[in-house]
Amino acid sequence: MNRGGRRPITLITGFLGSGKTTLLRRFLAAPEGRATAVLVNEFGEVGLDHHLFQRLEEHTILLGNGCVCCTLRDDLVQALKELLDRDQRGAIVPLARVLIETTGLADPAPMLFTVETDPVLQHHFRIAGVVVTVDAVNGQLHLDRHPEAGKQVAVADEIIVTKADLASPETVAALRTRLGVCRRKTQGEKISQARMRGRGVREVHP
Repeated sequence: MNRGGRRPITLITGFLGSGKTTLLRRFLAAPEGRATAVLVNEFGEVGLDHHLFQRLEEHTILLGNGCVCCTLRDDLVQALKELLDRDQRGAIVPLARVLIETTGLADPAPMLFTVETDPVLQHHFRIAGVVVTVDAVNGQLHLDRHPEAGKQVAVADEIIVTKADLASPETVAALRTRLGVCRRKTQGEKISQARMRGRGVREVHP
């Protein structure tokens, strides 16, 4: 990748327990996950210890497949600028993409606004999309009781329904219908289905 290009950022969000981390682990283990920088809240939450290759500093580790994993502290702007500095200095593999895993209670909109309006970040990064995981078993309940879940769906470019094998077909169908209504209201593009089985996520596009 040209170090001078705008690096794509994808936000991975979803309510607590909806499968964000499993989705992230599966992507990083795949060949296309190389040269990816990951911003997370805590290294332990992602479970990447078996990929660990080198600790660059307190908040940054280098993974064996060339990816960089950084803990996301309070300041998203500072974290991205530090990552940009490493990339421009050649201290890490030229970045192909950046993935940001948000907390389960996060509203992604402020993060999107930050990247798109910061005078430095907007010249070096671009928002590639927002992926939202929704738990097939508890998704309806989360949408009913927690405004954050609705805000996550509202900004999604892609929605992945997880744990579909743990819910009845009727429950999954009703959730997909509800999400489809939400997506039509916000001009979203795609709802996928993912089955959580043991070692990762298998995506099934309807």
